[in-house]
Amino acid sequence: MTTNKVAIIYRQWGLIALLFGLSLSFSAVTQAHQIKAAITTVLFNPRTENIEVMHRFNLHDAEHAVKALFDKQADILDDSATQQQFADYVTKRFALLDAKQHSLALKTVGYETEGKFFWVYQETQQPPELAGLTIRHDALRDLWPAQVNTLNVEGIGDVKTLTFEGNARLLEVEFAGHHH
Repeated sequence: MTTNKVAIIYRQWGLIALLFGLSLSFSAVTQAHQIKAAITTVLFNPRTENIEVMHRFNLHDAEHAVKALFDKQADILDDSATQQQFADYVTKRFALLDAKQHSLALKTVGYETEGKFFWVYQETQQPPELAGLTIRHDALRDLWPAQVNTLNVEGIGDVKTLTFEGNARLLEVEFAGHHH
């Protein structure tokens, strides 16, 4: 084999390796974009004595969700009615329950788009005695079974993190030794 033929074969294999690497990178980016996830913070605010709930959804996911849930023409970016509809959808699929499994009366405070995110805000007064919470967070999990909703409870002891995925319907946190 001549030196030129060897060089050509090496270049061809190099090009094949490069294309294979690019296709793997593209596949990873595509897969990363397919991950459906939301983050919620449940904050015990000592200043207001309220429990404040802040749901953060990827705007891209919210855009796809409103088209699938409500209307193919739904526009979460520019239509306040669609934004309200999505906020209502989220709040109906989220609940805080006390130790006796009574639902805490959460009211919707508002919603907004901010950068790449859509936020939904709720709040309720902190009960005088609360040993723990049972939480339901089903937003988008009815639409996408792979949806993962991560929830952080802050402002009462150490931060506690719950992950709603798979068959998780109700998850609990305890506040041992903390009283309001």
